[in-house]
Amino acid sequence: MTANNERADWWKQAVVYQVYPRSFKDANGDGLGDIAGITSKIGYLKDLGVDALWLSPFYPSELADGGYDVIDYRNVDPRLGTMDDFDAMVDAAHGAGMKVMVDIVPNHTSDRHAMFQEALRAGRGSAARDRYIFREGRGEHGELPPNDWLSLFGGSAWERVDDGQWYLHIFAVQQPDLNWRNPEVHEEFNATFRFWSDHGTDGFRIDVAHGLAKDFHGASLEELGRRYPVHQVMNHDGMHPLWDRDEVHEIYHEWRKVFNEYQPPRFAVGEAWVVPEHQYRYASPDELGQVFNFEFAKADWTADAFRTAIEEGLESAQETHGSTTTWVMNNHDVPRSASRYGLPQVAAANYHQLAKDWILRDGTTYTEDRDLGERRARAAILMEAGLPGSMYVYQGEELGLFEVPDIPWNRLEDPTARFTRGGFTEKGRDGCRVPLPWDAADAPEPADWNAHFGHGASFGFSPARRTGDGAPAAEPHLPQPLWYGRYAVNVEDRDSDSMLGLYRTVLGLRASLFGSADDAVCRMVEAGPDVIAYTRTVADDAKNPGSRLVSMTNFGGTPVEVPGGEVVLSSVPLQDGRLPQDATAWVLVRQ
Repeated sequence: MTANNERADWWKQAVVYQVYPRSFKDANGDGLGDIAGITSKIGYLKDLGVDALWLSPFYPSELADGGYDVIDYRNVDPRLGTMDDFDAMVDAAHGAGMKVMVDIVPNHTSDRHAMFQEALRAGRGSAARDRYIFREGRGEHGELPPNDWLSLFGGSAWERVDDGQWYLHIFAVQQPDLNWRNPEVHEEFNATFRFWSDHGTDGFRIDVAHGLAKDFHGASLEELGRRYPVHQVMNHDGMHPLWDRDEVHEIYHEWRKVFNEYQPPRFAVGEAWVVPEHQYRYASPDELGQVFNFEFAKADWTADAFRTAIEEGLESAQETHGSTTTWVMNNHDVPRSASRYGLPQVAAANYHQLAKDWILRDGTTYTEDRDLGERRARAAILMEAGLPGSMYVYQGEELGLFEVPDIPWNRLEDPTARFTRGGFTEKGRDGCRVPLPWDAADAPEPADWNAHFGHGASFGFSPARRTGDGAPAAEPHLPQPLWYGRYAVNVEDRDSDSMLGLYRTVLGLRASLFGSADDAVCRMVEAGPDVIAYTRTVADDAKNPGSRLVSMTNFGGTPVEVPGGEVVLSSVPLQDGRLPQDATAWVLVRQ
């Protein structure tokens, strides 16, 4: 067990590895990653140096939205395994000294969930329908939706049912929004938290944490639809009827009581896309405990963008006594950072807009400089890992994987690719969800229909044969490009200079240098407009008495001097003792 995980507040300075189960490792050869596949790679994750695993949804689902359309919150999708498999995975992780977190999706259920099916049968005005958000339509016969809100995944945010009423779905049509004014909804999720806690889960990631509380009482739905677009997520004044409302914090106070029933208390981190000055409320020790700081993930590769992200993250942590900030470069919802950093860095009104346009056109509109993207990604992990708080690593990030923008449209799974919304048209998020490459020797043959992809093997993602019938393994649920072989785990494992080697070194140093999060002191250092520098206290022990770490990242074209001390790590070699462009160095300064 890591020294960090020996503390009850392990989550304050944890390295958390996000597993997207269906794309991590397939143990039975059906083309879908599964729980047994995760268990088989616990040793890999331990060697990487992570403190905790966060599993994206693995529950029964129709996969209308990658598993975030949950049919049963207290079970495992039979295509991914059984509850026994989950318990074995938790035991293996705990045996390796790692914590386990699971994803909870409380804003909406699947339309196949038992509660929603009951609501459909029960009809207008029923108690079952009150668990969701049903409304009458407009028009002479209610044939028009209650207002003109558009779903975040395209098309109307309202769907009509057989008896003529409409239900709200901010996301896919298969994801009806829950009514958190209904006490039975509260009971359902309190039971869910207890169920997974009783099965050994140490913490929870809360999906759409800023969206649960909704208020339609200030005006008519039609008027609210005109005033407040669904896509206007950032709620500065507290007036938006859908996002970041004060009432949501009452829900989290209730959950905290459930978390505190366990020893140590269970931990939660909220996915809350809110303005930085509101983050601290979600991260309160009386509520979830921590909230994602997405400013790192949104930043273009410029000194100004990252400086702002760091300063706002540190300020947010100071506002919430008892919590820490988080640092996130990648997850299952954003284009991979190595590609983002290798594309032209053009400011846009919406973050990642250029990358999304590039993906929409199959990676043909802009030049992706992979050497530059990898160099910047190496610099970014050092800049991130030295900061106080928790850091979240998305599977494949440690391999330096790039986005796969040219997945054929008929192979896409993300619902955003199946709708058009005028100026909001997107190809979706599948390019960062392609199954991982484990073994370069298990190379697929080039497919005739697309020279960029292969067939017949899966770079070790699946076994050669299916369990049970011995037939050849199914194709991965998303196609892997042939260039994946260069980034396979067994290739990078042999190269200490690879991205995998760098991550192992960085995370090992992070664990050895930094003590309790409560002892962390970090301050920004002025080093010029093109340099981000900060100093961080390190563990005060016999090896490093009174020492501090200085992290420097050079975004400019002129190499810069590094402070006197021991250069313990750099993302690329220094040039005559100077830090070149797009590089980070860690310097240990001893008193």
